[in-house]
Amino acid sequence: MFDKLRNAFSNAAKSLGEKELNEKDIEEILFELEISLLESDVASEVIDSIKSDLKNHLIGSKVSRNEIEKFVKDSLISSISSLFDVAGKVDLFEKINEKKKTGQPFLILFVGINGTGKTTSLAKVAHMLQQAKYSVVVAAADTFRAGAIEQLREHTNRLNLKLVAQNYNSDPAAVARDAVLYAKSHKMDCVLIDTAGRMQTSKNLMEQIAKITKVVNPDFKIFVGDSLAGNDTVNQAREFFEHVKFNGSILTKSDADARGGAALSIVKITSTPVLYVGVGQEYQDLKPFDKETFLETVFGSLSGVDIKEISSEPKPEPKPEPKPEPKPEPKPEPKPEPKPEPEPNSSTNDPFEGINDADIFKYSELYDISLPENDDEAIKLGIKIRDWIKQGRPKPGESKVDKKKEHEEHLSEKEEIKDHKHKQDKEEEKSKKKRGVFGFFKK
Repeated sequence: MFDKLRNAFSNAAKSLGEKELNEKDIEEILFELEISLLESDVASEVIDSIKSDLKNHLIGSKVSRNEIEKFVKDSLISSISSLFDVAGKVDLFEKINEKKKTGQPFLILFVGINGTGKTTSLAKVAHMLQQAKYSVVVAAADTFRAGAIEQLREHTNRLNLKLVAQNYNSDPAAVARDAVLYAKSHKMDCVLIDTAGRMQTSKNLMEQIAKITKVVNPDFKIFVGDSLAGNDTVNQAREFFEHVKFNGSILTKSDADARGGAALSIVKITSTPVLYVGVGQEYQDLKPFDKETFLETVFGSLSGVDIKEISSEPKPEPKPEPKPEPKPEPKPEPKPEPKPEPEPNSSTNDPFEGINDADIFKYSELYDISLPENDDEAIKLGIKIRDWIKQGRPKPGESKVDKKKEHEEHLSEKEEIKDHKHKQDKEEEKSKKKRGVFGFFKK
């Protein structure tokens, strides 16, 4: 199992171990690795990712000649491990238990092309759930393929499970909906929905599966792929993921797969985990996919290799990238707003401490103030400017204080005018009297 993939990685590590590390040698070895991976049914996108990771690890690294092979092997393990870490893990039982708390059945939809072992994989999952004490109902929504309903009925009879089915050519979405209604009315835990196998290039059938998804709104969608189909399995996974957005995969016939590229490629392209691998024809021949087991199968013993430590290295790399984006830092620029804080500072002798030059210039211009000639005048002017700033920098005549002063000045002017007129009247009376007297004497 995975012999070809194991040999590809092993040859790359050994050939590097026989040479000194430089860019030219790395390019040559990476080219050889690319050919080996293509022969192992690894998708080109995955190959590019592995090559890029290896380059980052190898170029510029100072490794003693006798440790080069181990360093290359650890780098390969790191690259492959990180791909599986990105996809994450799914605990199907935990998800079922969460939905069970709501009193609703957990719906699982199975999709894939003809001949991949989709119906058999559904039966294996049903058996696994049955062993875990969950109640299960099966929906025969494959109303297209001849014999599909009979095949599923045979499995449900063997497992003693309820099957909801209709006639061939009936609406598969209606069959799925009937199964969901049955599960709700009978308080069942899970509904497993079998669908017609379809080529990923058939638009009508792909739209039909999208219709089933809309009608029953499944909680979980599983893509069933054939490990032996090579790169075609990867193409199938890509197309089904586009239309259905499945949550995980089951790879069948893994016991006969000597390459192992399909699992690696599906995880990389869809960023969804491989849930289980089929390793035989019996109901119990469904094993949870395990990253460590996969790495051991491909690379041999992992003794001396800390997978967690290595696989965590690629993760911090993308994180620092967004950090050097302190673009939102222009916000502290509004700091030069000490305008509302022009309080005098007793610790200094500057009467204009805390006042902007622009405010001093504006105030002197508005109120026609000349430069102070001594400290007392400067202190008084500083106090006036601070009061002016606190009032919102009003123009002459706008502030209450100015208006009050103007009113007082206006009253005082009126009084002065009255006094002046009064004095004039008195002087005129005196002059009249004088004229009268002088006139009398003249006469």
